[in-house]
Amino acid sequence: MRVLVVEDFEILARTIGTGLRREGLAVDVVLDGAEALEKLAVTRYDVVILDRDLPGVAGDTVCRHIVERHQASRVLMLTAAGTVRDRIQGLGLGADDYLPKPFDFDELVARIRALARRPTTALPPVLTVGDLTLDPARHAATRDGRRLELSPKEFGVLECLMAAGGRPVSAEELLERVWDEAADPFTTAVKTTVRRLRGRLGDPPVIHTVREAGYRVGPA
Repeated sequence: MRVLVVEDFEILARTIGTGLRREGLAVDVVLDGAEALEKLAVTRYDVVILDRDLPGVAGDTVCRHIVERHQASRVLMLTAAGTVRDRIQGLGLGADDYLPKPFDFDELVARIRALARRPTTALPPVLTVGDLTLDPARHAATRDGRRLELSPKEFGVLECLMAAGGRPVSAEELLERVWDEAADPFTTAVKTTVRRLRGRLGDPPVIHTVREAGYRVGPA
């Protein structure tokens, strides 16, 4: 899952970014609305965590930009103003959720994952392909009832492949969805991670290479 954090208080922004990466998410962090618009122009994010009170280009403007251009990103708005009226205004701008500061980090993660389950085509809270099951909210995956011990990147790759519903997912798309902007576009990280993931999943193989298309999860 790819997340954009837009927060002008740098310590909070970096803390959120670090915490979400530990949860296995791919996170980009920016400190103002203008840079957020630049990121949104070139990258598709599943969720945008957006401070409403930004200097320069306001959070409200960024939210309107996302809504007016029908971008698929879900918006979780943050603000120190937590009155009911403030929440109504934020949601009225097109935000999908609203969280007043200060907030509990576990609640932030839960809300992000809930929003990510509401894309254009709704995904079930638990993904299942054959005997393979993945629960993003609990960060748990099993095969034939056996708990899989996966690294954050392995979990992210498996989540992307299972969410695709049998569609091949290219290495480029996996790099964009699971890694962040610091990833080298020429890296072999995707290939290496898929190889390790196949080993952890065991036999019979469930991840298949589709020539010139990428990888898919499902029967051979």
